[in-house]
Amino acid sequence: MGTGEDAKPRTKVGKLIEKYDFEGIGDELERMWTASGDERKSLRELAAIFNKRLLQSRIRGSEMSRLRTDNDDMYLQLTGEKGTSADQTRIRRQLEREGVDVETLQSDFVSYGAIRSFLKEERSAEYNPSQNPVERDTDSIQQLRNRTMLVTETKLNGLVENDHIELGSYEVTVDINVFCEECGRQFDVIDILEQKECDCKK
Repeated sequence: MGTGEDAKPRTKVGKLIEKYDFEGIGDELERMWTASGDERKSLRELAAIFNKRLLQSRIRGSEMSRLRTDNDDMYLQLTGEKGTSADQTRIRRQLEREGVDVETLQSDFVSYGAIRSFLKEERSAEYNPSQNPVERDTDSIQQLRNRTMLVTETKLNGLVENDHIELGSYEVTVDINVFCEECGRQFDVIDILEQKECDCKK
């Protein structure tokens, strides 16, 4: 079970919970992740829930709180998951006009990997995937991806510190994609594991 939110935060999610004073959200995330059946939320779903809470908090703290805009719809447009690029630009400018620092907000948005690190490292939460091979292998792939990212960051930092290469501020990301040869669609490996089938098989 979780260790609560009193310990000093070590992960990005933990630090954001402290920064925004999101009381109780750690318990909420853990409960949704460890639930059974249809009540259980995936790490990607939890990341979206957390990011929408961040957006809602920024809106409440700005002049935009007077506007009656659907938070879910705004989040999907801001992240480009809904609408066109013009819609994304429009919602971004609208937020900026109302005093929201969009760049800081988007840098605070978390990935499903960050949610996983928070639940595992700070909450000591466990979801037993022994009876679900998809969950088990998803965890294994995510661990391998995180390890690859960490090794790459360590190697790059060493090269920079010893003046072998020059870099400004940077972020390492590791993408593993699955390409369906039947329909030509491409998916992030975690997405297709959570989805459990290609769109062309639905």
